[in-house]
Amino acid sequence: MTNKLVMNGPVVLVRGAGEQASGVGWVLSKAGFRVVMTEVAEPLMVRWPVCFGTAVSEGKWEVEGVTSSRVADFKGCEAAWLAGEIPVLVDPELEGLSLLNPLILVDAILAKRNLGTKRNMAPLTFGLGPGFTAGEDVNVVVETNRGHHLGRLIYEGAAQPNTGIPGEVAGVSRERVIYSPKAGTFRAKRAIGEQVSVGECLGEIDDAGRPEEVYASCSGVLRGLLRTATPVAEHVKIGDVDPRGQEEYCWTITEKARALGGAVLLGILEGGVLRPLFPKELS
Repeated sequence: MTNKLVMNGPVVLVRGAGEQASGVGWVLSKAGFRVVMTEVAEPLMVRWPVCFGTAVSEGKWEVEGVTSSRVADFKGCEAAWLAGEIPVLVDPELEGLSLLNPLILVDAILAKRNLGTKRNMAPLTFGLGPGFTAGEDVNVVVETNRGHHLGRLIYEGAAQPNTGIPGEVAGVSRERVIYSPKAGTFRAKRAIGEQVSVGECLGEIDDAGRPEEVYASCSGVLRGLLRTATPVAEHVKIGDVDPRGQEEYCWTITEKARALGGAVLLGILEGGVLRPLFPKELS
């Protein structure tokens, strides 16, 4: 008698449930995979409206017609899948990996370093962005840097190094991203979806009763902002202003996240791990 969960289809485990990881989870869920996502107990998500990880605090969360639900353990995954939902589990160390036995594992934490993913964790493993070497700690690396090579599948070597410079949107790069000036507790003074101008106060960081305001450094729509009472370290991303000014962009998956999801799907098909499951269709 096995202690592994009985699955009816291919299972993909996605480490992380933030913005880019959610794009991957959304694409793979729409493609018919049984997706499960893992997160930390208090995920730091600036664009939380489009993150499946928001289910950690809300219980359930919907992104573009796909619902995620927080589950207590891997045994809760089957009920979520039967309901057509993506289970989200607080298990950053993958302690329940042996119970799930995924066919595919995708590290989409985007920490710019490997936080423990190993190639032997699944028959096919992916690492998104810098910090992974294809052929060593994962099978495939996916390029995450905006530009010509975004979404490129790398089978030998690593992705482009982290530049520390946000990608350009409508010609604006550094100015569109807001960082915390110090450690403390963030309090929001504006809301996602609102139009803001340069110099407007977006919120404040309170460090033991010493609040410091943070301001918009470009004009546009406030596409992302941490929630009130979120603890932050110094110089972490707390806000995102989109200079294009389109409110609908606040509530939908970005072109980058969709591209990464499509790249992982292509990598799965190229990897051949599905052939034993569908020998007639794929032979």
